Amino acid sequence: MGVNKVIKIAIVGPESTGKSSLTKQLADEFDTLLVPEFAREYCQGLQRNYTLEDEINIFHGQIDLEKKIVELAQKNLIFCDTMVLTVKIWCDHLFGFTPKEVLKGIAEQSYDLYLLMDIDLPWQEDELRDFPTLREHFMQVWHQELKALSANYKVISGIGDHRFLTAKSVVGDFLNDINKTI
Repeated sequence: MGVNKVIKIAIVGPESTGKSSLTKQLADEFDTLLVPEFAREYCQGLQRNYTLEDEINIFHGQIDLEKKIVELAQKNLIFCDTMVLTVKIWCDHLFGFTPKEVLKGIAEQSYDLYLLMDIDLPWQEDELRDFPTLREHFMQVWHQELKALSANYKVISGIGDHRFLTAKSVVGDFLNDINKTI
Protein backbone atom coordinates (compact mmCIF):
# COMPACT_ATOMS: atom_id res chain seq x y z
CA MET A 1 0.00 0.00 0.00
CA GLY A 2 1.39 3.38 -1.00
CA VAL A 3 1.72 6.07 1.64
CA ASN A 4 -0.94 8.25 0.04
CA LYS A 5 -3.41 5.51 -0.85
CA VAL A 6 -6.86 6.07 0.61
CA ILE A 7 -8.43 2.89 1.95
CA LYS A 8 -11.99 2.71 0.69
CA ILE A 9 -14.60 0.67 2.52
CA ALA A 10 -17.95 0.31 0.75
CA ILE A 11 -21.14 -0.35 2.71
CA VAL A 12 -23.48 -2.16 0.33
CA GLY A 13 -26.58 -4.33 0.20
CA PRO A 14 -30.29 -4.49 -0.47
CA GLU A 15 -32.69 -1.70 0.36
CA SER A 16 -33.50 -0.87 3.97
CA THR A 17 -30.54 -2.60 5.57
CA GLY A 18 -29.05 0.35 7.44
CA LYS A 19 -26.29 1.29 4.99
CA SER A 20 -26.50 5.06 5.43
CA SER A 21 -26.78 4.91 9.22
CA LEU A 22 -23.88 2.49 9.54
CA THR A 23 -21.71 4.49 7.14
CA LYS A 24 -22.17 7.60 9.28
CA GLN A 25 -21.51 5.68 12.51
CA LEU A 26 -18.29 4.18 11.12
CA ALA A 27 -17.05 7.50 9.71
CA ASP A 28 -17.67 9.11 13.10
CA GLU A 29 -16.03 6.24 14.99
CA PHE A 30 -12.92 6.26 12.80
CA ASP A 31 -12.92 10.09 12.58
CA THR A 32 -12.93 10.25 8.82
CA LEU A 33 -15.05 11.25 5.84
CA LEU A 34 -17.88 9.40 4.18
CA VAL A 35 -19.15 9.38 0.63
CA PRO A 36 -22.95 9.74 0.72
CA GLU A 37 -25.27 7.86 -1.63
CA PHE A 38 -25.58 10.07 -4.70
CA ALA A 39 -28.77 8.30 -5.87
CA ARG A 40 -30.72 9.41 -2.81
CA GLU A 41 -30.07 13.08 -3.54
CA TYR A 42 -30.63 12.60 -7.28
CA CYS A 43 -33.96 10.78 -6.89
CA GLN A 44 -35.33 13.00 -4.12
CA GLY A 45 -38.26 14.83 -5.64
CA LEU A 46 -38.05 12.98 -8.96
CA GLN A 47 -41.71 13.01 -9.99
CA ARG A 48 -41.46 10.04 -12.36
CA ASN A 49 -40.04 6.54 -12.55
CA TYR A 50 -36.31 6.64 -13.10
CA THR A 51 -34.97 5.75 -16.49
CA LEU A 52 -31.82 4.13 -17.84
CA GLU A 53 -30.49 7.66 -18.41
CA ASP A 54 -31.09 8.41 -14.72
CA GLU A 55 -29.12 5.29 -13.77
CA ILE A 56 -26.20 6.44 -15.94
CA ASN A 57 -26.39 9.90 -14.36
CA ILE A 58 -26.36 8.28 -10.91
CA PHE A 59 -23.36 6.18 -11.94
CA HIS A 60 -21.35 9.24 -13.01
CA GLY A 61 -22.53 11.28 -10.03
CA GLN A 62 -21.45 8.60 -7.54
CA ILE A 63 -18.00 8.30 -9.12
CA ASP A 64 -17.51 12.08 -9.20
CA LEU A 65 -18.67 12.48 -5.60
CA GLU A 66 -16.34 9.73 -4.44
CA LYS A 67 -13.37 11.32 -6.25
CA LYS A 68 -14.07 14.66 -4.56
CA ILE A 69 -14.26 13.07 -1.10
CA VAL A 70 -11.06 11.09 -1.68
CA GLU A 71 -9.29 14.36 -2.55
CA LEU A 72 -10.59 15.95 0.67
CA ALA A 73 -9.64 13.01 2.89
CA GLN A 74 -7.28 14.06 5.67
CA LYS A 75 -6.87 10.44 6.71
CA ASN A 76 -6.11 7.46 4.51
CA LEU A 77 -9.58 6.02 5.07
CA ILE A 78 -13.09 6.75 3.80
CA PHE A 79 -16.41 4.95 4.06
CA CYS A 80 -18.68 4.83 1.01
CA ASP A 81 -22.45 4.64 1.45
CA THR A 82 -22.92 2.26 -1.48
CA MET A 83 -20.95 2.33 -4.74
CA VAL A 84 -21.50 2.01 -8.47
CA LEU A 85 -22.10 -1.75 -8.45
CA THR A 86 -25.54 -0.76 -7.19
CA VAL A 87 -26.23 0.82 -10.60
CA LYS A 88 -25.45 -2.50 -12.31
CA ILE A 89 -27.77 -4.37 -9.99
CA TRP A 90 -30.60 -1.90 -10.60
CA CYS A 91 -30.02 -1.78 -14.37
CA ASP A 92 -30.03 -5.57 -14.63
CA HIS A 93 -33.21 -5.78 -12.58
CA LEU A 94 -35.13 -2.89 -14.14
CA PHE A 95 -33.90 -2.90 -17.73
CA GLY A 96 -32.49 -6.41 -18.25
CA PHE A 97 -28.94 -5.26 -18.99
CA THR A 98 -26.19 -2.93 -17.87
CA PRO A 99 -24.68 -0.35 -20.24
CA LYS A 100 -21.06 -0.99 -21.25
CA GLU A 101 -19.85 2.30 -19.75
CA VAL A 102 -21.18 1.19 -16.35
CA LEU A 103 -19.51 -2.23 -16.62
CA LYS A 104 -16.23 -0.55 -17.63
CA GLY A 105 -16.51 1.91 -14.75
CA ILE A 106 -17.15 -0.84 -12.21
CA ALA A 107 -14.02 -2.62 -13.37
CA GLU A 108 -12.03 0.60 -12.84
CA GLN A 109 -13.29 1.12 -9.26
CA SER A 110 -11.56 -0.57 -6.37
CA TYR A 111 -12.49 -0.94 -2.74
CA ASP A 112 -10.39 -2.52 -0.06
CA LEU A 113 -13.30 -3.97 1.87
CA TYR A 114 -17.03 -4.33 1.35
CA LEU A 115 -19.48 -4.59 4.22
CA LEU A 116 -22.58 -6.37 2.87
CA MET A 117 -25.55 -5.48 5.04
CA ASP A 118 -27.74 -8.43 5.95
CA ILE A 119 -31.51 -8.30 5.50
CA ASP A 120 -32.20 -9.01 9.19
CA LEU A 121 -33.44 -5.46 9.87
CA PRO A 122 -37.16 -4.76 9.53
CA TRP A 123 -38.23 -2.98 6.34
CA GLN A 124 -38.54 0.80 6.75
CA GLU A 125 -40.90 2.55 4.37
CA ASP A 126 -39.27 5.29 2.31
CA GLU A 127 -40.47 6.99 -0.87
CA LEU A 128 -37.20 6.00 -2.56
CA ARG A 129 -37.45 2.28 -1.75
CA ASP A 130 -39.20 -0.02 -4.16
CA PHE A 131 -38.94 -3.74 -3.43
CA PRO A 132 -39.79 -4.81 0.13
CA THR A 133 -40.59 -8.36 -0.99
CA LEU A 134 -37.36 -8.85 -2.98
CA ARG A 135 -34.73 -8.37 -0.27
CA GLU A 136 -33.75 -12.07 -0.25
CA HIS A 137 -33.39 -11.96 -4.04
CA PHE A 138 -31.22 -8.85 -3.91
CA MET A 139 -29.11 -10.30 -1.09
CA GLN A 140 -28.27 -13.24 -3.36
CA VAL A 141 -27.54 -10.87 -6.24
CA TRP A 142 -25.13 -8.91 -4.03
CA HIS A 143 -23.32 -12.12 -3.05
CA GLN A 144 -23.03 -13.13 -6.72
CA GLU A 145 -21.81 -9.71 -7.86
CA LEU A 146 -19.23 -9.39 -5.08
CA LYS A 147 -17.94 -12.91 -5.73
CA ALA A 148 -17.70 -12.11 -9.45
CA LEU A 149 -15.42 -9.17 -8.52
CA SER A 150 -13.38 -11.40 -6.18
CA ALA A 151 -14.22 -8.76 -3.60
CA ASN A 152 -13.05 -8.90 -0.01
CA TYR A 153 -16.40 -8.72 1.78
CA LYS A 154 -18.04 -9.55 5.07
CA VAL A 155 -21.74 -9.85 5.83
CA ILE A 156 -22.79 -7.58 8.68
CA SER A 157 -25.80 -8.75 10.70
CA GLY A 158 -27.45 -7.73 13.93
CA ILE A 159 -29.93 -5.28 15.29
CA GLY A 160 -29.07 -1.89 16.82
CA ASP A 161 -25.71 -1.56 18.54
CA HIS A 162 -24.81 -5.17 17.74
CA ARG A 163 -24.73 -4.35 14.02
CA PHE A 164 -22.49 -1.35 14.56
CA LEU A 165 -20.17 -3.22 16.96
CA THR A 166 -19.83 -6.09 14.50
CA ALA A 167 -18.98 -3.71 11.65
CA LYS A 168 -16.57 -1.75 13.85
CA SER A 169 -14.80 -4.98 14.80
CA VAL A 170 -14.56 -6.15 11.17
CA VAL A 171 -13.14 -2.77 10.09
CA GLY A 172 -10.74 -2.65 13.04
CA ASP A 173 -9.43 -6.14 12.30
CA PHE A 174 -9.07 -5.26 8.62
CA LEU A 175 -7.10 -2.08 9.40
CA ASN A 176 -4.89 -3.96 11.87
CA ASP A 177 -4.14 -6.57 9.20
CA ILE A 178 -3.19 -3.83 6.73
CA ASN A 179 -0.93 -2.14 9.29
CA LYS A 180 0.88 -5.45 9.87
CA THR A 181 1.76 -5.68 6.17
CA ILE A 182 3.11 -2.13 5.86
